[in-house]
Amino acid sequence: MDEMNQEVSGMKEFSAGDIVTGKVVKIEDKQVLVDVGYKVEGIVPISELSSLHVEKASDAVSEGDELTLQVKKVEDDEIVLSKRAVDADKAWQDLEEKFENGEIFEAEVKDVVKGGLVVDIGLRGFIPASLVETYYVEDFEDYKGKTLSLKVVELDREQNRVILSHRAVVEAEEASRKQEVLQSLEEGQVVEGTVQRLTDFGAFVNLGGIDGLVHISQLSHEHVEKASDVVQEGETIQVKVLSVDRDNERISLSLKATKPGPWHDIENKVKQGEVLQGTVRRLVSFGAFVEVLPGVEGLVHISQISNRHIGTPGEVLEEGQEVNVKVLDVDENAKRLSLSMKELEREQSRSEIKQYEKEEDNSGFSLSDMIGDKLDKYKN
Repeated sequence: MDEMNQEVSGMKEFSAGDIVTGKVVKIEDKQVLVDVGYKVEGIVPISELSSLHVEKASDAVSEGDELTLQVKKVEDDEIVLSKRAVDADKAWQDLEEKFENGEIFEAEVKDVVKGGLVVDIGLRGFIPASLVETYYVEDFEDYKGKTLSLKVVELDREQNRVILSHRAVVEAEEASRKQEVLQSLEEGQVVEGTVQRLTDFGAFVNLGGIDGLVHISQLSHEHVEKASDVVQEGETIQVKVLSVDRDNERISLSLKATKPGPWHDIENKVKQGEVLQGTVRRLVSFGAFVEVLPGVEGLVHISQISNRHIGTPGEVLEEGQEVNVKVLDVDENAKRLSLSMKELEREQSRSEIKQYEKEEDNSGFSLSDMIGDKLDKYKN
């Protein structure tokens, strides 16, 4: 008889757990009334509207919305429904698929709580503070209302635990860019980068996804005490790729290779026959290397050090000594500079002799008459 009454009246029969659809007919502060075809309007308590905290029912639904709901309780004069249960069940299935596939998806940050962020993905998803960014964030307030790309990192349906990560997405993107840059770099390329950090042994330069090292010896053609003497963090510079080790993800760079070297255009800076002042930098068995310009050293061969015979350059010179040298030859291609000290000694002696030759003694004899052909060796 009851079944016949239901058929005549057109009323549906419901049981707890059933999934039904209905239209929102009224919104009150703490509940929503929905027409689901039952003899009374269904009630969706505010706590069953969303997995997140809702202040007002109107924040979650609007009048006229079509909702899919789960029946929680049925009595003759009341039927209680849940939107949250349906959303959560669907969300769990969706999240499990995303977790298995490592899928990236987007969600809006609904709340900032102690220890991280909360998002609504049909249920409550939590992003711990440590999984928001790859860097430390002081204040998360600006994240509220922001849409983030996320990955599921932990799921526990029994504990209703959903842990998400934005950091994992960022790291995956960075890893992808890193490989792209690594594969595109070739030895000899000149590329632009940003100085990331300075160390005792050089500077790390970001090339748009991966860092390369400019060793301190490759910062300048001149001797460098510390990297900060040449570059600063945040500075954009041009660098040359010296080598790429893709297996170990190591890139060697040079800043000095992009700049004119000390030997560049040396033949216009230093002329044959010119007299220069320099500093003795190294003594070797066959001569002395004298720095005449920053980064430019020339060789004074042992035979060009003195007019007298010497066994070793150290008999006459010492490292750090300031000396005058005459340029015998300049070769920019070979980066070779031949110098002489002996030539200056000879020229000095010739000059002194000429001065004496002009002076005759009171008897009318010149210095030449007095010492004869002993002058010949200086005139030749």
